[in-house]
Formats: sequence, C-alpha cells, structure tokens
Amino acid sequence: MHCRPSAILIRERAGYEGEVRVHSESGSTDLTSALECIMLGLEKGAQVTIEVSGPNEEVFAKNLANLFEREFDFPVQ
Repeated sequence: MHCRPSAILIRERAGYEGEVRVHSESGSTDLTSALECIMLGLEKGAQVTIEVSGPNEEVFAKNLANLFEREFDFPVQ
C-alpha cells in the first residue's frame, strides 16, 4: 500500500467515532497514521481483517471493506 490509498483510508476513518482495527499478516493499524498503513506492506491480493465497534459499525465496516476490495484489491476476510 502506498500514500494515496493510505490517505483515502485515513480520511474515511477520521469521520468515524468508534474503534477501528485493520489486521494483516504483517501487523495491524487503527487507520490513524498513513505511516502505519504503509508499514503493513499490503500488496495487491493481500487479505485483511477489519474490526469495527461503535455507532453504525456494520455500515462503516462495509464501507471500509468496499474500499479495500474494490479500490485497492485487498480481499477482506
């Protein structure tokens, strides 16, 4: 993952009041730091797991999953 997708995810995360965690084989992030996102080292086809808790968590989790799957081609488990 590089800067553009990281910035998109962080911008999406900034509007959510609950807790968010994205996990991959190489680590996890709360999507508040572009550097943390980049350090996950995600490449096309890498799988991620998304955890969300808070208001409208299912809707927000779906929005994030859509970004990962459709925009960045990272399948969500």
